[in-house]
Amino acid sequence: MVSQLETQATGSNRHSYTIGGLIQVFTSPYRSFFTNVMAQALGIAGQGRTVLVVQFLKGGIGQGHEHPVKLGQNLDWLRCDLPRCIDTAEIEDTEMLALLDLWRYTQSVVAEGKYSLVVLDELSLAINFGLIPETEVLAFLENRPCHVDVILTGPEVSESIRNVADQITELRRSDRP
Repeated sequence: MVSQLETQATGSNRHSYTIGGLIQVFTSPYRSFFTNVMAQALGIAGQGRTVLVVQFLKGGIGQGHEHPVKLGQNLDWLRCDLPRCIDTAEIEDTEMLALLDLWRYTQSVVAEGKYSLVVLDELSLAINFGLIPETEVLAFLENRPCHVDVILTGPEVSESIRNVADQITELRRSDRP
Protein backbone atom coordinates (compact mmCIF):
# COMPACT_ATOMS: atom_id res chain seq x y z
CA MET A 1 0.00 0.00 0.00
CA VAL A 2 1.35 3.43 -0.89
CA SER A 3 0.18 6.55 0.84
CA GLN A 4 1.06 10.10 -0.08
CA LEU A 5 1.07 12.48 2.84
CA GLU A 6 1.12 16.20 2.21
CA THR A 7 1.60 18.75 4.92
CA GLN A 8 0.70 22.37 4.59
CA ALA A 9 3.48 24.68 5.62
CA THR A 10 3.33 28.42 5.88
CA GLY A 11 4.18 30.10 2.61
CA SER A 12 4.70 28.06 -0.54
CA ASN A 13 6.71 25.24 1.06
CA ARG A 14 4.99 21.80 0.60
CA HIS A 15 6.42 18.45 1.63
CA SER A 16 5.42 15.02 0.32
CA TYR A 17 6.27 11.70 1.93
CA THR A 18 5.72 8.32 0.28
CA ILE A 19 5.10 5.24 2.40
CA GLY A 20 5.82 2.02 0.52
CA GLY A 21 4.10 -1.33 0.71
CA LEU A 22 4.78 -3.56 3.70
CA ILE A 23 6.29 -7.01 3.89
CA GLN A 24 4.59 -9.07 6.58
CA VAL A 25 5.60 -12.54 7.73
CA PHE A 26 3.23 -14.90 9.52
CA THR A 27 4.96 -17.99 10.81
CA SER A 28 3.97 -20.99 12.88
CA PRO A 29 5.32 -24.50 13.36
CA TYR A 30 1.90 -25.78 12.22
CA ARG A 31 0.51 -25.85 8.70
CA SER A 32 -3.01 -24.59 7.98
CA PHE A 33 -2.79 -22.13 10.86
CA PHE A 34 -3.23 -18.90 8.92
CA THR A 35 -6.96 -18.20 8.86
CA ASN A 36 -6.35 -14.66 10.11
CA VAL A 37 -4.19 -13.98 7.03
CA MET A 38 -7.00 -15.14 4.77
CA ALA A 39 -9.49 -13.05 6.75
CA GLN A 40 -7.21 -10.03 6.27
CA ALA A 41 -7.04 -10.70 2.51
CA LEU A 42 -10.83 -10.95 2.26
CA GLY A 43 -11.28 -7.78 4.30
CA ILE A 44 -8.90 -5.81 2.09
CA ALA A 45 -10.59 -7.12 -1.07
CA GLY A 46 -13.93 -6.09 0.44
CA GLN A 47 -12.58 -2.56 0.77
CA GLY A 48 -12.04 -2.42 -2.98
CA ARG A 49 -8.32 -3.21 -3.18
CA THR A 50 -7.08 -5.99 -5.45
CA VAL A 51 -5.68 -9.08 -3.73
CA LEU A 52 -3.85 -12.16 -4.98
CA VAL A 53 -3.57 -15.27 -2.78
CA VAL A 54 -1.08 -17.87 -4.04
CA GLN A 55 -0.87 -21.26 -2.39
CA PHE A 56 2.35 -22.82 -3.64
CA LEU A 57 2.14 -26.24 -2.00
CA LYS A 58 -1.60 -26.85 -2.09
CA GLY A 59 -2.93 -28.91 -4.97
CA GLY A 60 -5.49 -31.55 -5.57
CA ILE A 61 -7.91 -29.51 -7.62
CA GLY A 62 -6.02 -29.15 -10.93
CA GLN A 63 -6.11 -25.37 -10.83
CA GLY A 64 -2.92 -23.60 -11.85
CA HIS A 65 -2.76 -19.93 -12.72
CA GLU A 66 -4.89 -20.44 -15.83
CA HIS A 67 -7.95 -21.12 -13.64
CA PRO A 68 -7.99 -18.72 -10.69
CA VAL A 69 -10.79 -18.84 -8.19
CA LYS A 70 -12.35 -15.38 -8.02
CA LEU A 71 -13.78 -14.40 -4.67
CA GLY A 72 -15.77 -11.31 -5.45
CA GLN A 73 -14.39 -8.88 -7.96
CA ASN A 74 -11.15 -8.07 -6.15
CA LEU A 75 -9.61 -11.35 -4.94
CA ASP A 76 -7.92 -13.95 -7.11
CA TRP A 77 -6.97 -17.23 -5.43
CA LEU A 78 -4.43 -19.54 -7.07
CA ARG A 79 -3.24 -23.01 -6.25
CA CYS A 80 -0.51 -24.96 -7.93
CA ASP A 81 -1.64 -27.29 -10.71
CA LEU A 82 -0.78 -30.41 -8.74
CA PRO A 83 -2.62 -33.67 -8.13
CA ARG A 84 -1.78 -33.48 -4.40
CA CYS A 85 -0.50 -31.19 -1.67
CA ILE A 86 3.27 -31.08 -1.31
CA ASP A 87 4.64 -32.01 2.11
CA THR A 88 8.17 -33.07 1.23
CA ALA A 89 11.12 -31.92 -0.86
CA GLU A 90 10.83 -35.08 -2.94
CA ILE A 91 8.48 -34.23 -5.80
CA GLU A 92 7.96 -35.46 -9.34
CA ASP A 93 9.44 -33.50 -12.27
CA THR A 94 5.93 -32.55 -13.46
CA GLU A 95 5.12 -31.21 -9.99
CA MET A 96 8.31 -29.16 -9.98
CA LEU A 97 7.39 -27.70 -13.38
CA ALA A 98 3.91 -26.77 -12.10
CA LEU A 99 5.38 -25.12 -9.00
CA LEU A 100 7.94 -23.12 -10.98
CA ASP A 101 5.27 -22.13 -13.50
CA LEU A 102 3.15 -20.70 -10.66
CA TRP A 103 6.18 -18.91 -9.19
CA ARG A 104 7.07 -17.32 -12.57
CA TYR A 105 3.46 -16.29 -13.09
CA THR A 106 3.30 -14.76 -9.61
CA GLN A 107 6.47 -12.75 -10.23
CA SER A 108 5.10 -11.53 -13.55
CA VAL A 109 1.67 -10.33 -12.36
CA VAL A 110 3.12 -8.70 -9.26
CA ALA A 111 5.66 -6.82 -11.42
CA GLU A 112 2.73 -5.49 -13.49
CA GLY A 113 1.36 -3.85 -10.32
CA LYS A 114 -2.12 -5.34 -10.76
CA TYR A 115 -2.52 -6.26 -7.08
CA SER A 116 -2.16 -4.14 -3.98
CA LEU A 117 -1.85 -7.16 -1.64
CA VAL A 118 -0.18 -10.46 -2.46
CA VAL A 119 -0.35 -13.40 -0.05
CA LEU A 120 2.34 -16.03 -0.66
CA ASP A 121 1.10 -18.99 1.35
CA GLU A 122 3.69 -21.53 2.55
CA LEU A 123 6.42 -19.89 0.51
CA SER A 124 8.92 -20.38 3.34
CA LEU A 125 8.25 -24.11 3.23
CA ALA A 126 8.85 -24.17 -0.54
CA ILE A 127 12.15 -22.37 0.09
CA ASN A 128 13.09 -24.77 2.91
CA PHE A 129 12.36 -27.76 0.66
CA GLY A 130 14.73 -26.25 -1.94
CA LEU A 131 11.92 -25.90 -4.49
CA ILE A 132 12.10 -22.10 -4.89
CA PRO A 133 15.46 -20.35 -4.44
CA GLU A 134 15.54 -17.92 -1.52
CA THR A 135 17.67 -15.51 -3.59
CA GLU A 136 14.82 -15.24 -6.12
CA VAL A 137 12.31 -14.53 -3.36
CA LEU A 138 14.52 -11.81 -1.87
CA ALA A 139 14.97 -10.22 -5.32
CA PHE A 140 11.21 -10.43 -5.89
CA LEU A 141 10.53 -8.65 -2.60
CA GLU A 142 13.11 -5.97 -3.32
CA ASN A 143 11.94 -5.30 -6.89
CA ARG A 144 8.16 -5.42 -6.45
CA PRO A 145 6.22 -2.23 -7.23
CA CYS A 146 6.41 0.12 -4.26
CA HIS A 147 2.64 0.07 -3.61
CA VAL A 148 2.40 -3.72 -3.22
CA ASP A 149 1.96 -5.19 0.27
CA VAL A 150 3.22 -8.79 0.58
CA ILE A 151 2.33 -11.37 3.21
CA LEU A 152 4.48 -14.50 3.41
CA THR A 153 3.38 -17.48 5.46
CA GLY A 154 4.89 -20.75 6.54
CA PRO A 155 7.00 -22.45 9.17
CA GLU A 156 10.68 -21.74 9.78
CA VAL A 157 11.05 -18.44 7.94
CA SER A 158 14.72 -17.76 7.24
CA GLU A 159 16.67 -14.97 8.88
CA SER A 160 17.21 -13.32 5.46
CA ILE A 161 13.49 -12.98 4.87
CA ARG A 162 12.88 -11.91 8.47
CA ASN A 163 15.43 -9.15 7.97
CA VAL A 164 13.48 -7.60 5.06
CA ALA A 165 10.11 -7.93 6.82
CA ASP A 166 8.39 -4.88 8.25
CA GLN A 167 6.29 -7.05 10.57
CA ILE A 168 6.73 -10.61 11.85
CA THR A 169 3.90 -12.45 13.57
CA GLU A 170 4.65 -15.79 15.18
CA LEU A 171 1.52 -17.84 15.80
CA ARG A 172 1.49 -20.50 18.48
CA ARG A 173 -1.02 -22.69 20.22
CA SER A 174 -1.95 -21.92 23.78
CA ASP A 175 -2.13 -24.65 26.40
CA ARG A 176 -4.88 -22.74 28.19
CA PRO A 177 -8.45 -23.99 27.72
